[in-house]
Amino acid sequence: MKLKYIIYALITIGIAYLIYYRISANKKVENSGGGGGAKGGGKAQSFTVNGIVIQETSFANNLEVTGTIEANESVALQSEVSGLVTGIFFKEGTNVTKGTVLVKINDRDIQAQLQEALTKQNLSASNENRAKQLLAKGAISQEEYDASLADLKSLKAQAQLIRAQLAKTSIIAPFSGKIGLRSISVGVYITPTTVIANLLSTNPVKLNFSVPEKYMGQIQLNSSVTFRTDASSQIYTGKVFAIEPGIDAATRTLQIKALAQNKNNELLPGSFAKVSLVLSKVDNAILVPNEAIIPVLKGKTVFISKNGKAKQVEVHSGTRTDANIVITSGLSVGDTVLTTGAMSLKEDAPVKVSVVKI
Repeated sequence: MKLKYIIYALITIGIAYLIYYRISANKKVENSGGGGGAKGGGKAQSFTVNGIVIQETSFANNLEVTGTIEANESVALQSEVSGLVTGIFFKEGTNVTKGTVLVKINDRDIQAQLQEALTKQNLSASNENRAKQLLAKGAISQEEYDASLADLKSLKAQAQLIRAQLAKTSIIAPFSGKIGLRSISVGVYITPTTVIANLLSTNPVKLNFSVPEKYMGQIQLNSSVTFRTDASSQIYTGKVFAIEPGIDAATRTLQIKALAQNKNNELLPGSFAKVSLVLSKVDNAILVPNEAIIPVLKGKTVFISKNGKAKQVEVHSGTRTDANIVITSGLSVGDTVLTTGAMSLKEDAPVKVSVVKI
């Protein structure tokens, strides 16, 4: 029984000693300043961070949008009249010249109508000539001669109408360009709704794109644009030649067209294009990396290093790119902006800065 009490007493003494030791150790840590505070007179821990020295640089405010490449001229060839195709005078995928006859439709019935009209016209012309001679001799009245002349003019108009119908049986190239794949063969019966082939003029090509309305005042005629396509890594250039006079109410964008040379026919109509426009250029811009910006309730701030300590300053920004942001106020040339550890820093925290270049 006495042994049991002795064991209890030893356990109690051991626990009391552990508590005393822990309290003594904590007091020693506090007195030595090991907690990082200034209470014991110890030196605060410095943060090692990266930073940049602000310098003025040239900055081009580029706008990246998407667009579509279009042919300079494009038409789906169709006939104005119905009939059998008697001749096809082009090869698919070749260049044709303006005015070249591409397709011929059966015109025998119209040719016969024209011959009949010309015969009647010649007979009427003879009658008009005789009536004119008789009028000069006073053998007929002016009214009779006028009737003969009117008949001749009517027949001439009929012949002209038939010639117009005859011309419609020949489908000609309205402009020079490359003709696509045909959808007809000789002997097929076509109507005005039949698409024969597509004709495109592809040098130069048009670049069709839209920009948000807030940039409408920065786009001017003859402005240069650069673009590239998914088919090639080459950078192409063009010039703005037309701007829509109004904003699209559905998308709130302004439609623009540019013209680009395509001598090697590398740019195909319908291709997707990534367009870059230079809206403005600033020669003395201040740029900082995006990661240095700290969003706050009333705007944006950054940390700078001043006298070895972190100082938080409010800044106003302009255009943002993928990597940097333009600072319009709040920073000066020579300031050291901290680019890492922004979320861990506090005002007046000691910092050791490793300067990097952007």
